[in-house]
Amino acid sequence: MKILVTGSNGQLGLCLQNIAQQYSEHDFVFLDSTSLDITNRSQIEDTFEEYKPQICINAAAYTAVDKAETEFEKAFAVNAYGVENLASLCEEYKALLIHISTDYVFDGTTELPYSEDDFTSPLGVYGASKLLGEELAMENNPKTIIIRTSWLYSEHQKNFVKTMLHLFNQKKELGIVNDQFGQPTNANDLATAIMEIISRERQKMGIYHFSNYPETTWYHFAQKIAEFSHAEVQLNPITTAEYPTPAQRPMRSTFCLDKIETDYGIEAQYWENSLEDCIAILTQK
Repeated sequence: MKILVTGSNGQLGLCLQNIAQQYSEHDFVFLDSTSLDITNRSQIEDTFEEYKPQICINAAAYTAVDKAETEFEKAFAVNAYGVENLASLCEEYKALLIHISTDYVFDGTTELPYSEDDFTSPLGVYGASKLLGEELAMENNPKTIIIRTSWLYSEHQKNFVKTMLHLFNQKKELGIVNDQFGQPTNANDLATAIMEIISRERQKMGIYHFSNYPETTWYHFAQKIAEFSHAEVQLNPITTAEYPTPAQRPMRSTFCLDKIETDYGIEAQYWENSLEDCIAILTQK
């Protein structure tokens, strides 16, 4: 299979590159935003004509949640209309599109884990742009799998884990939000799940939730980062109100993970174990 991966310099794209050699039966084409701008329709047309992919993994995204509140045109250009471009070309070439979305399509007002069929109601521009991207992907290509994930981190690029490790070396005391609940997800686990889906003889289309489990708070997440990295830092729990941000976050955006396990046999990994693996890599560098 010829597999085109967009956004190859992001967390997920780099994690996919790390494991690509394990799937020698596939021919991967990794393109970052400088070699393929998904908002540029003609570039996408040229790329599909050149490579004729059978599968497109869209790991390209605008992920600056707070900046999106003022850079809404850029957020929608990448997260919605760029996805529409990819989906329509996938339909033309009869290619499978695997598109990555987010827990921020939900408002986080429920006490129960979200299933794939639950009502979406994004609180900010970022979530709204990602939701429209989901809709445009499904409308333009019937062969689409959408994977919503949450609190993504890895040894690559900027993320919460790497930010905490940096701050632990700079500060003796930090306040961390303790009333927002979610599921941290190691991007390496997400990359592996995507390849498991691709490796199946037949794929089921539609929306899936994937993350590590169970739910936790940013504060407890930070505590474990400190524990695994042996950092000497005082962490204090604070409320969302004490740490205001331009974009409103969902207070509880946890996932029900039954569907991806039922349809693909993919079992979620315990987030603390995946975090410990990531910290081991980062602290060896």
